[in-house]
Amino acid sequence: MVSDPTLMQALEKLIDSQTRGDPQSPLRWICKSTRAIAKELSKKRHPISHMKVAQLLHDLNFSLQSNRKTEEASDHPDRDAQFQHINTAVKKCLKQELPVISVDTKKKELIGNYDNAGQQWLAAKQPIKVQGHDFPNPEVPRAYPYGIYDLARNVGFVNVGTDHDTGEFAVASIRGWWRHEGRKIYPSAKKLLITADGGGSNGSRLRLWKLELQRLADETGLSISVCHFPPGTSKWNKVEHKLFSFITSNWRGEPLRDYETIVNLIAHTTTAKGLKVTCKLDRRKYPTGRKVSDEEMMRINIARNKFHGEWNYEIKPQINTLT
Repeated sequence: MVSDPTLMQALEKLIDSQTRGDPQSPLRWICKSTRAIAKELSKKRHPISHMKVAQLLHDLNFSLQSNRKTEEASDHPDRDAQFQHINTAVKKCLKQELPVISVDTKKKELIGNYDNAGQQWLAAKQPIKVQGHDFPNPEVPRAYPYGIYDLARNVGFVNVGTDHDTGEFAVASIRGWWRHEGRKIYPSAKKLLITADGGGSNGSRLRLWKLELQRLADETGLSISVCHFPPGTSKWNKVEHKLFSFITSNWRGEPLRDYETIVNLIAHTTTAKGLKVTCKLDRRKYPTGRKVSDEEMMRINIARNKFHGEWNYEIKPQINTLT
Protein backbone atom coordinates (compact mmCIF):
# COMPACT_ATOMS: atom_id res chain seq x y z
CA MET A 1 0.00 0.00 0.00
CA VAL A 2 1.42 3.40 -1.02
CA SER A 3 1.56 5.89 1.86
CA ASP A 4 -0.13 9.27 1.47
CA PRO A 5 1.29 11.48 4.26
CA THR A 6 -1.03 14.41 3.53
CA LEU A 7 -4.25 12.41 3.27
CA MET A 8 -5.45 13.01 6.82
CA GLN A 9 -4.78 16.74 6.53
CA ALA A 10 -6.72 16.87 3.27
CA LEU A 11 -9.62 14.92 4.81
CA GLU A 12 -9.87 17.19 7.86
CA LYS A 13 -9.68 20.29 5.66
CA LEU A 14 -12.43 18.96 3.40
CA ILE A 15 -14.89 18.14 6.17
CA ASP A 16 -14.14 21.11 8.47
CA SER A 17 -16.78 23.39 6.95
CA GLN A 18 -19.25 20.50 6.84
CA THR A 19 -18.91 19.48 10.49
CA ARG A 20 -22.17 19.42 12.46
CA GLY A 21 -22.92 18.59 16.08
CA ASP A 22 -21.18 19.86 19.20
CA PRO A 23 -17.51 20.59 18.35
CA GLN A 24 -16.51 20.05 22.01
CA SER A 25 -18.05 16.60 22.11
CA PRO A 26 -15.90 13.52 21.37
CA LEU A 27 -18.60 12.42 18.94
CA ARG A 28 -19.02 14.43 15.77
CA TRP A 29 -20.86 13.72 12.56
CA ILE A 30 -20.99 15.02 9.01
CA CYS A 31 -23.69 15.22 6.37
CA LYS A 32 -21.69 14.09 3.37
CA SER A 33 -21.64 10.42 2.43
CA THR A 34 -18.38 8.47 2.41
CA ARG A 35 -18.67 8.02 -1.36
CA ALA A 36 -18.98 11.79 -1.89
CA ILE A 37 -15.97 12.42 0.35
CA ALA A 38 -13.92 9.76 -1.44
CA LYS A 39 -14.82 11.31 -4.80
CA GLU A 40 -13.74 14.80 -3.69
CA LEU A 41 -10.49 13.51 -2.19
CA SER A 42 -9.71 11.68 -5.43
CA LYS A 43 -10.22 14.94 -7.34
CA LYS A 44 -7.60 16.48 -5.04
CA ARG A 45 -5.10 13.74 -5.95
CA HIS A 46 -5.78 11.57 -2.92
CA PRO A 47 -7.24 8.38 -4.47
CA ILE A 48 -9.15 6.47 -1.82
CA SER A 49 -12.11 4.14 -1.48
CA HIS A 50 -15.27 5.03 0.39
CA MET A 51 -14.63 2.14 2.80
CA LYS A 52 -11.24 3.59 3.72
CA VAL A 53 -12.87 7.01 4.23
CA ALA A 54 -15.29 5.42 6.70
CA GLN A 55 -12.38 3.89 8.60
CA LEU A 56 -10.48 7.17 8.75
CA LEU A 57 -13.54 9.11 9.89
CA HIS A 58 -14.07 6.58 12.64
CA ASP A 59 -10.46 7.09 13.72
CA LEU A 60 -11.16 10.85 13.87
CA ASN A 61 -14.15 10.21 16.21
CA PHE A 62 -16.74 11.02 13.56
CA SER A 63 -19.88 8.99 13.01
CA LEU A 64 -21.56 8.92 9.63
CA GLN A 65 -25.21 9.87 9.28
CA SER A 66 -27.67 10.03 6.44
CA ASN A 67 -27.92 13.16 4.34
CA ARG A 68 -30.56 15.06 6.28
CA LYS A 69 -30.79 18.15 8.45
CA THR A 70 -31.02 17.94 12.20
CA GLU A 71 -34.13 19.08 14.00
CA GLU A 72 -33.01 21.74 16.45
CA ALA A 73 -35.54 23.93 18.23
CA SER A 74 -33.46 27.07 17.77
CA ASP A 75 -32.81 26.56 14.05
CA HIS A 76 -33.10 29.72 11.96
CA PRO A 77 -34.27 29.21 8.36
CA ASP A 78 -30.99 30.70 7.07
CA ARG A 79 -28.82 28.96 9.65
CA ASP A 80 -26.86 26.82 7.18
CA ALA A 81 -26.63 29.68 4.68
CA GLN A 82 -25.09 31.90 7.36
CA PHE A 83 -22.58 29.16 8.21
CA GLN A 84 -21.60 29.07 4.54
CA HIS A 85 -21.39 32.87 4.40
CA ILE A 86 -19.03 32.87 7.39
CA ASN A 87 -16.97 30.06 5.92
CA THR A 88 -16.59 31.90 2.60
CA ALA A 89 -15.64 35.18 4.30
CA VAL A 90 -13.06 33.48 6.51
CA LYS A 91 -11.46 31.58 3.64
CA LYS A 92 -11.24 34.73 1.53
CA CYS A 93 -9.49 36.72 4.27
CA LEU A 94 -7.12 33.90 5.16
CA LYS A 95 -6.15 33.54 1.52
CA GLN A 96 -5.32 37.27 1.49
CA GLU A 97 -3.34 36.82 4.73
CA LEU A 98 -5.65 39.20 6.58
CA PRO A 99 -6.29 38.74 10.32
CA VAL A 100 -9.31 36.61 11.20
CA ILE A 101 -10.26 36.24 14.85
CA SER A 102 -12.96 34.31 16.67
CA VAL A 103 -14.13 36.02 19.86
CA ASP A 104 -16.39 35.46 22.84
CA THR A 105 -16.55 35.61 26.62
CA LYS A 106 -15.98 32.36 28.49
CA LYS A 107 -18.40 31.79 31.34
CA LYS A 108 -17.63 33.88 34.42
CA GLU A 109 -15.63 32.15 37.14
CA LEU A 110 -15.87 32.54 40.90
CA ILE A 111 -12.65 33.62 42.59
CA GLY A 112 -11.98 31.67 45.77
CA ASN A 113 -11.68 28.19 47.17
CA TYR A 114 -14.63 26.80 45.24
CA ASP A 115 -15.13 23.46 43.53
CA ASN A 116 -13.88 23.34 39.95
CA ALA A 117 -15.26 20.51 37.81
CA GLY A 118 -12.93 17.75 36.72
CA GLN A 119 -10.20 15.64 38.26
CA GLN A 120 -6.43 15.78 38.49
CA TRP A 121 -3.75 13.35 39.62
CA LEU A 122 -2.91 13.73 43.32
CA ALA A 123 -1.51 11.51 46.04
CA ALA A 124 -4.01 8.86 47.08
CA LYS A 125 -6.65 10.00 49.58
CA GLN A 126 -5.37 13.58 49.52
CA PRO A 127 -7.98 15.56 47.56
CA ILE A 128 -7.96 19.36 47.52
CA LYS A 129 -10.47 20.60 50.08
CA VAL A 130 -12.88 23.28 48.86
CA GLN A 131 -16.02 24.96 50.17
CA GLY A 132 -19.09 22.75 50.29
CA HIS A 133 -21.35 25.05 48.25
CA ASP A 134 -21.05 27.56 45.42
CA PHE A 135 -23.62 30.18 46.43
CA PRO A 136 -21.46 33.20 47.26
CA ASN A 137 -22.81 36.67 47.90
CA PRO A 138 -22.47 39.41 45.25
CA GLU A 139 -19.31 40.75 46.90
CA VAL A 140 -17.32 37.63 45.97
CA PRO A 141 -15.07 38.56 43.03
CA ARG A 142 -15.62 37.10 39.57
CA ALA A 143 -13.40 36.68 36.56
CA TYR A 144 -14.58 37.34 33.00
CA PRO A 145 -12.19 35.70 30.49
CA TYR A 146 -12.67 37.21 27.03
CA GLY A 147 -11.00 35.12 24.34
CA ILE A 148 -9.56 36.05 20.96
CA TYR A 149 -8.49 33.14 18.76
CA ASP A 150 -6.33 33.80 15.68
CA LEU A 151 -7.52 31.26 13.11
CA ALA A 152 -4.46 31.48 10.88
CA ARG A 153 -1.86 31.06 13.61
CA ASN A 154 -3.59 28.79 16.16
CA VAL A 155 -2.84 31.37 18.85
CA GLY A 156 -5.10 32.58 21.64
CA PHE A 157 -5.23 35.83 23.59
CA VAL A 158 -7.35 36.05 26.74
CA ASN A 159 -8.19 39.25 28.58
CA VAL A 160 -9.38 38.43 32.10
CA GLY A 161 -11.75 41.16 33.31
CA THR A 162 -12.53 41.78 36.97
CA ASP A 163 -15.54 44.10 36.67
CA HIS A 164 -18.37 43.48 34.16
CA ASP A 165 -18.78 41.78 30.78
CA THR A 166 -19.97 44.68 28.61
CA GLY A 167 -19.63 45.72 24.98
CA GLU A 168 -16.91 48.15 26.03
CA PHE A 169 -15.00 45.32 27.74
CA ALA A 170 -15.36 43.08 24.67
CA VAL A 171 -13.85 45.66 22.32
CA ALA A 172 -11.20 46.64 24.89
CA SER A 173 -10.13 42.97 24.84
CA ILE A 174 -9.85 43.00 21.04
CA ARG A 175 -7.93 46.28 21.27
CA GLY A 176 -5.54 44.63 23.74
CA TRP A 177 -4.96 41.74 21.33
CA TRP A 178 -4.28 44.14 18.45
CA ARG A 179 -1.80 46.22 20.46
CA HIS A 180 0.05 43.27 21.97
CA GLU A 181 0.05 40.89 19.01
CA GLY A 182 -2.14 41.72 16.01
CA ARG A 183 -0.40 44.82 14.65
CA LYS A 184 3.00 43.13 14.92
CA ILE A 185 1.91 40.00 13.06
CA TYR A 186 -0.21 41.86 10.48
CA PRO A 187 1.63 45.19 10.02
CA SER A 188 0.17 45.92 6.58
CA ALA A 189 -3.40 44.81 7.31
CA LYS A 190 -6.18 47.25 6.47
CA LYS A 191 -9.02 44.89 7.36
CA LEU A 192 -9.93 42.69 10.32
CA LEU A 193 -12.58 39.95 10.22
CA ILE A 194 -14.30 38.98 13.47
CA THR A 195 -16.56 35.96 13.94
CA ALA A 196 -18.69 36.29 17.06
CA ASP A 197 -21.66 34.88 18.91
CA GLY A 198 -25.01 36.51 18.27
CA GLY A 199 -25.55 37.50 21.91
CA GLY A 200 -23.70 38.60 25.02
CA SER A 201 -21.23 41.49 25.15
CA ASN A 202 -20.49 41.10 21.42
CA GLY A 203 -24.10 40.54 20.39
CA SER A 204 -25.42 41.50 16.99
CA ARG A 205 -28.08 43.79 18.50
CA LEU A 206 -25.85 45.47 21.07
CA ARG A 207 -25.40 49.15 20.27
CA LEU A 208 -22.41 49.62 22.59
CA TRP A 209 -20.53 46.82 20.80
CA LYS A 210 -20.87 48.62 17.46
CA LEU A 211 -20.06 52.04 18.92
CA GLU A 212 -16.86 50.72 20.50
CA LEU A 213 -15.91 48.95 17.27
CA GLN A 214 -16.17 52.34 15.54
CA ARG A 215 -13.74 53.77 18.07
CA LEU A 216 -11.37 50.86 17.43
CA ALA A 217 -11.62 51.31 13.66
CA ASP A 218 -10.84 55.03 14.03
CA GLU A 219 -7.85 54.32 16.29
CA THR A 220 -6.31 51.61 14.13
CA GLY A 221 -7.39 52.58 10.62
CA LEU A 222 -8.80 49.07 10.17
CA SER A 223 -12.05 48.28 8.41
CA ILE A 224 -13.66 45.82 10.83
CA SER A 225 -15.95 43.17 9.33
CA VAL A 226 -18.14 41.16 11.67
CA CYS A 227 -19.99 37.89 11.04
CA HIS A 228 -22.30 36.70 13.82
CA PHE A 229 -23.37 33.12 14.29
CA PRO A 230 -27.15 32.55 14.18
CA PRO A 231 -29.08 32.30 17.46
CA GLY A 232 -28.31 29.18 19.46
CA THR A 233 -25.18 28.22 17.54
CA SER A 234 -22.36 29.91 19.47
CA LYS A 235 -20.68 26.56 20.14
CA TRP A 236 -19.67 26.44 16.47
CA ASN A 237 -17.51 29.54 16.91
CA LYS A 238 -13.84 28.50 16.73
CA VAL A 239 -12.90 30.20 20.02
CA GLU A 240 -15.15 27.75 21.86
CA HIS A 241 -13.54 24.50 20.75
CA LYS A 242 -10.09 25.73 19.69
CA LEU A 243 -9.36 27.75 22.84
CA PHE A 244 -11.91 27.64 25.67
CA SER A 245 -12.27 23.85 25.72
CA PHE A 246 -8.51 23.44 26.23
CA ILE A 247 -8.41 26.10 28.95
CA THR A 248 -11.18 24.27 30.80
CA SER A 249 -9.31 20.99 30.42
CA ASN A 250 -6.06 22.56 31.64
CA TRP A 251 -7.51 23.86 34.91
CA ARG A 252 -9.89 20.99 35.66
CA GLY A 253 -10.05 20.15 39.35
CA GLU A 254 -8.00 23.23 40.27
CA PRO A 255 -9.68 25.79 42.57
CA LEU A 256 -9.41 29.27 41.06
CA ARG A 257 -8.37 30.94 44.31
CA ASP A 258 -7.18 34.25 42.87
CA TYR A 259 -6.80 36.14 39.60
CA GLU A 260 -3.11 35.28 39.32
CA THR A 261 -3.99 31.57 39.37
CA ILE A 262 -6.43 32.05 36.50
CA VAL A 263 -3.95 34.05 34.42
CA ASN A 264 -1.15 31.51 34.95
CA LEU A 265 -3.35 28.51 34.14
CA ILE A 266 -4.67 30.13 30.96
CA ALA A 267 -1.20 31.24 29.84
CA HIS A 268 0.16 27.71 30.25
CA THR A 269 -2.56 26.12 28.10
CA THR A 270 -1.08 24.23 25.14
CA THR A 271 -2.12 21.45 22.77
CA ALA A 272 -0.39 18.77 20.74
CA LYS A 273 -1.14 20.85 17.62
CA GLY A 274 0.85 23.81 18.94
CA LEU A 275 -1.74 26.12 20.53
CA LYS A 276 -0.14 29.02 22.42
CA VAL A 277 -2.02 31.42 24.67
CA THR A 278 -1.24 34.88 26.01
CA CYS A 279 -3.24 36.06 29.01
CA LYS A 280 -3.59 39.52 30.53
CA LEU A 281 -5.40 40.72 33.65
CA ASP A 282 -7.71 43.70 33.14
CA ARG A 283 -8.65 45.53 36.36
CA ARG A 284 -10.33 48.48 34.61
CA LYS A 285 -13.93 49.37 35.35
CA TYR A 286 -16.64 48.69 32.78
CA PRO A 287 -19.91 50.08 34.19
CA THR A 288 -23.18 48.56 33.09
CA GLY A 289 -26.25 50.44 31.87
CA ARG A 290 -24.43 52.57 29.27
CA LYS A 291 -27.06 53.88 26.85
CA VAL A 292 -26.16 54.58 23.22
CA SER A 293 -28.36 57.24 21.65
CA ASP A 294 -29.85 57.22 18.17
CA GLU A 295 -27.59 60.15 17.33
CA GLU A 296 -24.49 58.16 18.28
CA MET A 297 -25.69 55.24 16.19
CA MET A 298 -26.17 57.52 13.19
CA ARG A 299 -22.48 58.47 13.37
CA ILE A 300 -21.29 54.88 13.06
CA ASN A 301 -19.80 54.31 9.60
CA ILE A 302 -21.41 50.92 9.06
CA ALA A 303 -22.11 49.06 5.82
CA ARG A 304 -24.52 46.15 6.17
CA ASN A 305 -24.26 43.10 3.93
CA LYS A 306 -27.19 42.38 1.61
CA PHE A 307 -27.41 38.93 3.20
CA HIS A 308 -28.63 39.36 6.77
CA GLY A 309 -27.13 42.76 7.43
CA GLU A 310 -27.98 42.37 11.10
CA TRP A 311 -25.45 39.52 11.26
CA ASN A 312 -22.93 40.62 8.64
CA TYR A 313 -21.59 44.16 8.50
CA GLU A 314 -18.43 46.23 8.15
CA ILE A 315 -17.49 49.24 10.26
CA LYS A 316 -15.03 51.51 8.52
CA PRO A 317 -12.85 54.30 9.95
CA GLN A 318 -14.38 57.74 9.78
CA ILE A 319 -13.13 59.62 6.71
CA ASN A 320 -11.62 62.47 8.73
CA THR A 321 -9.77 60.13 11.10
CA LEU A 322 -5.98 60.28 11.04
CA THR A 323 -4.61 56.73 11.06
